[in-house]
Amino acid sequence: MWKLRRFLKDYKKECIIGPLCKLFEAILELFVPLVMADIIDTGIANRDAGYVWSRGGLLVLLAVLGWSSAMFTQYFASKASQGAGTKIRRALFEHINTLSHAELDRLGTPSLITRITNDTNTVQQNIAMMIRLLTRAPFIIVGSLVMAMTINLKLSLIFFGAALLIALTLYLVMTKSVPIYSSMQKKLDKIGLIARENLSGNRVIRAFSKQRAECERVDEATDDLARTSVRVSRLSALLSPVTYAVTDVAIILIVWFGAVEVNVGGMKTGDIVALVSYMTQILLAMIVVANLVNLMTRGSASAKRINEVLETEPSVTEKNTEAIEIDLSAPKIEFEHVSFNYTDDGDEELSDISFSAPRGKTVGIIGGTGSGKSTLINLIPRFYDVGKGCVRVDGRDVRDYPFEQLRKQMGIVPQQSVLFAGSIRDNMKWQDKNATDEEIIRALKLAQAYEFVQKLPDGLDSRVEQGGKNFSGGQRQRLCIARALVKSPQILILDDSFSALDLATDAALRRALAENTKGMTVLIVTQRSSTVKNADLILVMGDGELAGCGTHKELFERCEVYRDICLSQQSETEAAS
Repeated sequence: MWKLRRFLKDYKKECIIGPLCKLFEAILELFVPLVMADIIDTGIANRDAGYVWSRGGLLVLLAVLGWSSAMFTQYFASKASQGAGTKIRRALFEHINTLSHAELDRLGTPSLITRITNDTNTVQQNIAMMIRLLTRAPFIIVGSLVMAMTINLKLSLIFFGAALLIALTLYLVMTKSVPIYSSMQKKLDKIGLIARENLSGNRVIRAFSKQRAECERVDEATDDLARTSVRVSRLSALLSPVTYAVTDVAIILIVWFGAVEVNVGGMKTGDIVALVSYMTQILLAMIVVANLVNLMTRGSASAKRINEVLETEPSVTEKNTEAIEIDLSAPKIEFEHVSFNYTDDGDEELSDISFSAPRGKTVGIIGGTGSGKSTLINLIPRFYDVGKGCVRVDGRDVRDYPFEQLRKQMGIVPQQSVLFAGSIRDNMKWQDKNATDEEIIRALKLAQAYEFVQKLPDGLDSRVEQGGKNFSGGQRQRLCIARALVKSPQILILDDSFSALDLATDAALRRALAENTKGMTVLIVTQRSSTVKNADLILVMGDGELAGCGTHKELFERCEVYRDICLSQQSETEAAS
């Protein structure tokens, strides 16, 4: 929690005035038993009704002042906690967006969602409770002990003994429960993962009739979380009964020995009442501390998870933010002895890849599943950094570019077609928010998407559901291609973006791209040989290595891997033509 204090720097006033108001309330509360003792020993003992009424009025005044102080504290605590929570969420979201794909893969989407929502809410509650109770409860305990000492020094030893026993109980419970709360958050991440998979893959689950199996999977995860919750709840449940038991025994001892002191004239009856009241105040304060300890242990676990994200350094960073000069005479894209691996151990995903993609040409990348095609193109926009070698764009190492300068010249269509909730027009303006309808319609026509878009009741303003679920797979792919084409990027990367298209649409799209993308360097990743057949350059990937590089005719004659791919999809006559 201490590491997150920077998010409270704009709420110093609230963090100071709030606890001070609560402290003032506690001071007023400590005077109440003294006034009660005075009423008993003076007003009631002397049958002085006026004195009782005057002291009763003082009690009412103390109550009103205490209530007002508590309201101010509540306001300041809410303002500081809500403000800090907002800043934490914003900081998390901004930092997550600076992380490379490697860090996002390691942390996991479900875990990140839980940290932004559940963990931040827990920390937010901690901040509010600390402002409201962190100063009050200890002050009430210490203040009650001091006030008890002023009344009777011997009987105050009972207070110290009770306080020590309760403090020891709090310490033991806290040390046992903190690790369990950390475990609970991880189990909550697992439930988030299962829920995400079930919601996104609902159609697949129904297609395989796996509803019962998935329900059992959810039940197992929730039961595991429930068992852990019950375990930590049992620990936490010890606090209240132990606190009550110790306090009740202390009250019995106070009354017992206090009665002896009253009989011998060493104390007054009102003093006994005051001591019992102070013991009760300690009891209530300890219960508050117990609940605060529970909340703080959970908050500590959540803060640790939040700090883990904020302290994660991106492996892909900008060397500078100023635009660099480029060499227009160099190849548009160049790989020089590039090797790459997702982790520090294990086999390399790419090994010694070298090729040049000429400016304004179409490059096809083909290979079997897991051959490294997508990994290869992810190195161009620097989603990952190479392990060895160098990737150049316009003659400059991609690591020298500012992210914006590098990625602004690229239009990327990933394997998974992702559309965002809103309208078609909103999605088309992701590359440029000032894109005109003419530019959008041109891109839709190139992507073979305009025909079905214009048939929609609202045209470009037609609603897009989350993930584009209200469109077919082929329609989503064509809309994603159109989105990448809106501002005519210098480099167009199509990562297996024709997989959901029928052969006629595939051919029409390739023909439109060839005729209308002059000067644009196009990289097409595919498993269809017909898709890259007419490319200016074809790269054949096999087990992370470059198995061949050349034109269709050259590769069909001398590259066995490429020849096998072609013959598996077409007859020899069709493949050779």
